[in-house]
Amino acid sequence: MANITNVTAESFGALMSEELPVLIDFWAPWCGPCRTLSPIVDELADELAGRLKVAKCNVDENQDLAMKFGVMSIPTLVVFKGGQEVGRTVGAMPKARLAAELENYL
Repeated sequence: MANITNVTAESFGALMSEELPVLIDFWAPWCGPCRTLSPIVDELADELAGRLKVAKCNVDENQDLAMKFGVMSIPTLVVFKGGQEVGRTVGAMPKARLAAELENYL
């Protein structure tokens, strides 16, 4: 199982210093599409271990981070490289589509 970090405002800076691209899954426990997407993100975290760092951000517990990145709908997946946002998707999607999207940033 890949190491998936739970990101908070306090841990965000350290996460952005990662050499690998970082995928942050902005989600909430009450969100149906988030629950659909979560196991897909978990599987891709395993499959892309060593090529991609994966983190999850509960928007209910980290509203400041969600606001900072303009997360208006969940699930929102944001890809960072070198601390800069390079990609974003909103909503649940099939694993193949998400994997293809992530390949653009690896």
